[in-house]
Order: sequence, then C-alpha cells, then structure tokens
Amino acid sequence: MTFFKHGRDKRLPLYQQVRDELLENISAGIWLPEKPIPTESELTKSYGVAIGTIRKAVDTLVNDGLLYRSQGRGTFVRRPDFNASLFRFFRQMSADGRFVMPKSQLLSKTMKQPSKHIADALNLKIKDRAICLERLRFLEDRVVLTEEIWLPASLFSRLIDLELSEFGNLLYPFYEQECGQLIASAKETLTIQSANTRIAGALNIAENSPVAVIERVAYGYDKTPLEYRISHGAAETFCYQIEIT
Repeated sequence: MTFFKHGRDKRLPLYQQVRDELLENISAGIWLPEKPIPTESELTKSYGVAIGTIRKAVDTLVNDGLLYRSQGRGTFVRRPDFNASLFRFFRQMSADGRFVMPKSQLLSKTMKQPSKHIADALNLKIKDRAICLERLRFLEDRVVLTEEIWLPASLFSRLIDLELSEFGNLLYPFYEQECGQLIASAKETLTIQSANTRIAGALNIAENSPVAVIERVAYGYDKTPLEYRISHGAAETFCYQIEIT
C-alpha cells in the first residue's frame, strides 16, 4: 500500500508517481538545497513501496539534475550556480586583468501589466500584473549591462513593500530568502541588436551600436516560470566560447 500526500495519476508507473511526490517536496521547499533528503530506507517506509522503486525515482531526479549524491553523506537537493552565468558571454576584466563579478544598482521597482511576450513567458493571464525591476551592472565605474527583470506579482508580493536599498547584489538568493521562491533552471536566448537611445545612454555607447541581448526565463523546481530577464551589453565585449568533445 502506498502513502502519497497528493493525488497522482495512477496510469503512470509507480516509480514515476513516487518521483512526482519527491519533486513536490523540493518545489514546496520541504527539502532545501544543499540539505540531505531522507534516506532510501526512510522513503521506503514513508511511501510504502519497494526500495527499488524509491531508488529508480531518485535516479530520475539525479539524472534531471535536481538531486545529487555525495558518497558517504547522502543525497542532496542541487542548488544551481547562476552567479557568473551571464558573464561567460562577456570579457569582463578589471584594469589589472583580473575577472571581477560586476556590482549591481537597482534603479526602479514598479508594478504594472507586462507585454504579451513577457506574460506568455511567465504563463500570466491577460490581466495579471507583474513586478518590473530595472537594474545596472557595473565593472568598477563602468556600466557593462542593463537589465529589465519581470516577476509574477502573485509569487513575489513580498518585494512590493521593500525599499530598493534592501535588495541584494545577487537576486536569486534574495528571492529565496524573502519570497521562498527557489530558482532551479533557466533557458536563455541570445541575439544581436542595435542599441536604442535608452540602452545606448545607459551603456555609454553610440546609438544603433550593436549590443548582445540575452533573454532568460528562470524556472522553479516544478518548471513554473518565476522570472523573465532581458540583459543588454555592448557587443564589443561579447565573446562566445564552447568546448566540443
């Protein structure tokens, strides 16, 4: 007899039903990143299924990159590292040639209705509102990126009442701390466009200069879209590198 907390599609194989139940614990924040989940023996007792079923369910989450095993320590929820992900595209060095993570300055925070493109990316309905953050990223004293960030108001309402000075330099840990929303994965689209007047002014480049544009949609562990972000950087600092083996 199985002991699930949530109704599951009985047409699915049992291990997949268990996998969905385990994913629910991750998505709901019951199991936190970098903390060990219950042992296979404990999960077997909790769900009333064979240990082989538990092992197969856990294996699928490991293969999906949501969990990882540590020899002798247990199985843990994986926390993706997004800190430097944007800057793999840009040659951002200090005056003495060192790589430096740019600082951020939040310019504004408004509540408004997003465009259809952004609403579709965030799975919002026509009348749903979102929080829009405008931010600059600096390397020493030079602006290297402009960012426009959109968040579903229903999930990030806590941010509405915060002062701009309360936002951290890294937003994903801040989302988790203030709103309980954990970013697990993201999809990015890269294009090259011409800088409009606003972007050119912010980056201190000539209008119509080429800029690299990175659109990112970030998702929770259950694949719910949590953030839409569009970043612009001067194309002259852009560098794409990939290793093929």
